[in-house]
Amino acid sequence: MKKALLFYMILMSISCQKSTPDRVTPKTTTTSNGMQLDYEKRIDSLLNLMTLEEKIGQMNQYSGFWDATGPSPKAGEDADSKYKDLKKGLVGSMLNVKGVAQIKALQKIAVEDTRLGIPLIFGYDVIHGFKTIGPIPLAESASWDLETIKKSAENAAEETAASGINWTFAPMVDISRDARWGRVMEGAGEDPYLGSKIGVARVQGFQGDDLSSPKTIAACAKHFAAYGFAEAGREYNTADIGTSTLYNIVFPPFKAVTDAGVRTFMNAFNLVNDIPATGNVFLQRDVLKRDWGFDGFIVSDWGSIGEMTTHGYTNSDKQAAELAVKAGSDMDMESSAYVKELAQLVKEGKVEEALIDDAARRILRVKFELGLFEDPYRYCDADYEKTVVGKKAFHDDALDMAKKSIVLLKNENNLLPLKKEGQKIALIGALANDKTSPLGNWRIAADDGTAVSVIEGLAAYSDNTVTYAKGADVLTADSKLSFAHEVTVNETDKSGFSEAISVAKTSDVVIMVLGEHGLQSGEARSRTQIDLPGVQQSLLEEIYKVNQNIVLVLTNGRPLAIPWAAEHIPAIVEAWHLGVQSGNAIAQVLYGDYNPSGKLPMTFPKNVGQVPIFYNNKSTGRPDGETNDVVFWSHYIDESNAPLYPFGYGLSYTSFTYKNLTTQKTAARHITVTVELTNTGQVKGKEVVQLYIHDKYASTVRPVKELKGFELVALEPQETKTITFELTEAELGFYTGQGEYIIEPGEFDVFLGGDSNAKLSTTFSLD
Repeated sequence: MKKALLFYMILMSISCQKSTPDRVTPKTTTTSNGMQLDYEKRIDSLLNLMTLEEKIGQMNQYSGFWDATGPSPKAGEDADSKYKDLKKGLVGSMLNVKGVAQIKALQKIAVEDTRLGIPLIFGYDVIHGFKTIGPIPLAESASWDLETIKKSAENAAEETAASGINWTFAPMVDISRDARWGRVMEGAGEDPYLGSKIGVARVQGFQGDDLSSPKTIAACAKHFAAYGFAEAGREYNTADIGTSTLYNIVFPPFKAVTDAGVRTFMNAFNLVNDIPATGNVFLQRDVLKRDWGFDGFIVSDWGSIGEMTTHGYTNSDKQAAELAVKAGSDMDMESSAYVKELAQLVKEGKVEEALIDDAARRILRVKFELGLFEDPYRYCDADYEKTVVGKKAFHDDALDMAKKSIVLLKNENNLLPLKKEGQKIALIGALANDKTSPLGNWRIAADDGTAVSVIEGLAAYSDNTVTYAKGADVLTADSKLSFAHEVTVNETDKSGFSEAISVAKTSDVVIMVLGEHGLQSGEARSRTQIDLPGVQQSLLEEIYKVNQNIVLVLTNGRPLAIPWAAEHIPAIVEAWHLGVQSGNAIAQVLYGDYNPSGKLPMTFPKNVGQVPIFYNNKSTGRPDGETNDVVFWSHYIDESNAPLYPFGYGLSYTSFTYKNLTTQKTAARHITVTVELTNTGQVKGKEVVQLYIHDKYASTVRPVKELKGFELVALEPQETKTITFELTEAELGFYTGQGEYIIEPGEFDVFLGGDSNAKLSTTFSLD
């Protein structure tokens, strides 16, 4: 620790300046002892002390490679090579290390054994909770509740920081319109406006108001850019996307989180305009760092620098390192290209050292902001870790988030909520008795078997008789339930059908919990069929033959195509993968102790042939031919164009009416929109009031509808509230294909309602 303190004093006393590219206005902060510090001057001082190799070392990130509390790696092993780099100050960050004991041991090497004692930053995939797992991000997005989403990220940050980690690779703000892509579970869905609001809420939750607080962590916006537009929804695939879509659909959430102060970005695996995002100057240097003024750092995705050679864009790791650093990729995650190749590239004159200085400066800046130079061990309190990780308040908030994430898709004859006594209930489906699947994917710090199952949740309502029958497994028994392994679907075993049918025959109500296992969505979990996997559809139809009083509870990480169920099953509940409190949340919604208010953040197709399907499409020259029998219009001959359930859709145990929609121009480019919302039902409920606009005639064709405002409103029975929206320049314009934001005069339609099919409309004009 003496070396760290001496180094800290040197940084305080030296203030010489050094010119670097993309220089920003110096920042100051107040330390715990009240001293004003100029980060940029201190970084200049530190860069002047560093060798070229040490600066490149800051740009090198390794995954955890050995038990840091045990003996050092043996000579000759890959871990030994990384260990030597760590001791030489050639590692700036580590990922996939968790727990105070491990992180403190590694930080001790960086701070006390290296020449300059520069602390490490530790990253981890905290996607929807650390140890206490909440709903998957797509499910949280279905709440449309920004404050609760922010609180969820805040809790995750506190628990993560208590475990020694100070950086998360979240939020994923990729917009995607393709449910085949497994990673839709990790984002906010298909809409850039909603995605921007949710991305900002998550960044604010992770980072808080003070990044140096031991309860906050640095956030990372990913994947820059267009990763959600992977062709055919296939993971790691190329993306072919126009610049208008790039600026108007893909970029807005990234720009929003940049403006909100996100400290890091992650680039993407895919191509943009046939150039890998990792080596893309336009994305990283031109748009992000120059146009948007981003002063944090960009980390590659896992090995993506080296993978540029596999793409056919570079011929070696050396060329990949050269093109990646020139493009603006600051930190190399696990390809080792920078630490092995950059120094020689600088010596050969192929890479300017100023680029190295710029990247190192950006990384050091975030370390200063995290307070790591003031106290490298600020995240390493073992006693604090024990009191924080898994605490009850996190579980309480996870339950609240889970309930708000549930979407009621269908409720014929008011089958729901269930009566609380005197009913015989059949509970069918392997997922109803699963305590791991509800955790979903991307929960690598969590323990298997820690979720409340649906059986356990229903047990709290003891005045009904619940009889469970598995019916059928979703996966085969030999599936390896891990992040890195494929799972295999049960396509043949129906041996449990007969028991399930027998139980259903003698029950008043059947609850069927069907859908995807938690590891059937997520990274590398693309699907060509997005229906109920395996024999579950057959099970559903067999049960329906003997008892039609069915409540279908879907657990899944993506929109599913369930046209048969939508036509036949009277009640359908979209319950996603809801985390540790899953069973309790589902039970409370089924029994009416919580009135569902969730709305879909992605369109549900009728079948996979409609995918990609999304609400904010553009009109063709021949959009409508349903009024006659000719075929020459944009349609399918075997299915309608309409989705199964539209974006923004979700029912309640009460009902709402909209009326008295008005608009008023209060300035040249400012429109006030008001509407009256009434709860016409018998119970208290919440409605997400959604505002959409349509720019009818523009210099480039605009979508038929665009979400431009929403508000979550709670109403007592028969209560009416007037809801007001303000449309400003931020909502009324659009980007050209060249990236220019423009607002054009003309006529606009405005729509208000409970989903993207909102019918209540009026028009206004801009001069």
